[in-house]
Amino acid sequence: MNLCICQSNKAFSRCCQPLLEGKKHAPTPVKLMRSRYSAFALGGFGHYLKDTWLSSTAQVLDPAELSQRAINWQGLAIESNSQKGDYGVVEFRAYFLDEGGLKQAHHEVSRFQRIDGKWFYVDGKVS
Repeated sequence: MNLCICQSNKAFSRCCQPLLEGKKHAPTPVKLMRSRYSAFALGGFGHYLKDTWLSSTAQVLDPAELSQRAINWQGLAIESNSQKGDYGVVEFRAYFLDEGGLKQAHHEVSRFQRIDGKWFYVDGKVS
């Protein structure tokens, strides 16, 4: 069993893979966050990233650019999450290796919105 790169401790085939392949939609903001991390970490899923980005905030994004694996992602930690109706917030740290091989963290509080039953990434505040 290949564990999912999002560190859910679930098999990739039963976790993020069906989302990345468009077979399912993320049922929660946390699941969408995990699948988007997997898309960035694996590379090659620029269309998924753009399709799960709220269109009003993703207008200039290029799926080909989003598909490039430009960062060596090393892990994901969900720190907190909340959901009220069609709005959700997920705070996470995504770990990566910098150009010198040192482990760094990308800390973000992301906002999500559900429209017609489908969750979208709205934006995030990086600190």
